[in-house]
Amino acid sequence: MKNIYVHLLEEMKKQKPLVLATIVETKGSTPQMPGASAIFSSERLLDGTLGGGLLEADAQKKALRALRKKASLLSEYSLKADISSEEEAICGGEVKIIIDASPEIHRNTFQDLSQSLTKRKPGVLASFINKTSEEKVFISRHWIEKKDKFTVDLGENVSLFKTEIKRAFSEGKPFFLKIKKELFPEKATESFLFLEPVFPLPQLVIAGAGHIGQVVTHLGSLLNFEVTVIDDRSEFANKEKLPDADHIIVNEIGTAIQNLPISSDAYLVIVTRGHKHDAAALRQCISSEASYVGLIGSIRKIKLMRKKFLEEGWATHRQFDRVCAPIGIDIQSKTVEEIAVSIAAQLALVRSQIKGKMEDIK
Repeated sequence: MKNIYVHLLEEMKKQKPLVLATIVETKGSTPQMPGASAIFSSERLLDGTLGGGLLEADAQKKALRALRKKASLLSEYSLKADISSEEEAICGGEVKIIIDASPEIHRNTFQDLSQSLTKRKPGVLASFINKTSEEKVFISRHWIEKKDKFTVDLGENVSLFKTEIKRAFSEGKPFFLKIKKELFPEKATESFLFLEPVFPLPQLVIAGAGHIGQVVTHLGSLLNFEVTVIDDRSEFANKEKLPDADHIIVNEIGTAIQNLPISSDAYLVIVTRGHKHDAAALRQCISSEASYVGLIGSIRKIKLMRKKFLEEGWATHRQFDRVCAPIGIDIQSKTVEEIAVSIAAQLALVRSQIKGKMEDIK
């Protein structure tokens, strides 16, 4: 998992002071969107990004000051400098960033979030921001795991914002709300609520840990998939060969896929060492709800396999038509790396198309 809050938990184990900076609101043209976060130590940027450039550099300076003072703040940035400026950003927008100088206070909240993602359960991270002065804010965070299709489990502190939480979750995007004056804590001059929906990463299941599988694993990780690699050969399916894999399963390939929960956010890449293993893998997932099933092979091999599957009753015409075979976008690939790039490009394309359809429905 590559969620930045999960990474934050890992960094906390090192017992070093950290700052978590998150963009909570943007207006106009900006280098990143709300929800973009970065983790800073006293020495450097550890993970994430606020968009790079001058904005991130200035945010890092403020993060270091906040770290020294142990004082969180809500910082505003204007990116409307003139083109002649060398010291200010010229994107044209405005950005608000919450700089949390004590994220360790919310360790339990981040642990709850991490456990939900491990179970592949989505939810909303609710962060109350109470401003006590121009230079200081207090932050209170709550993780709200989605329990079923229509409801979320709301704690007492966030029950007043049930409608807003459901909206953030259903629309799949963060919301930054100013809380009404009568709800302010006594010492707060202003109060805000940042609602950030958090979803498990889409699953990329790669059947085959050979040369192509290894490169697709790396590219899939870069594309923010949660990557599982399956192979029956431990000399290939290991952390040394697959450093970017989130999960490695050493087992007979067909059996392993049969035992793996495959939901609609799963993408399966079948690149084993031979047609026998390819067929075993495909039989176990061709009727699944997976968003993508890709099968490597020549046009002749695909035709023969299709014929076999239909004759044996292992798949319907419609089911086999869903299989991307031969796998990948046609870029006239020849080398292992080129084949892997063509597969990764197809994965990214399908994922974008699915996301676009979901947004149209909303």
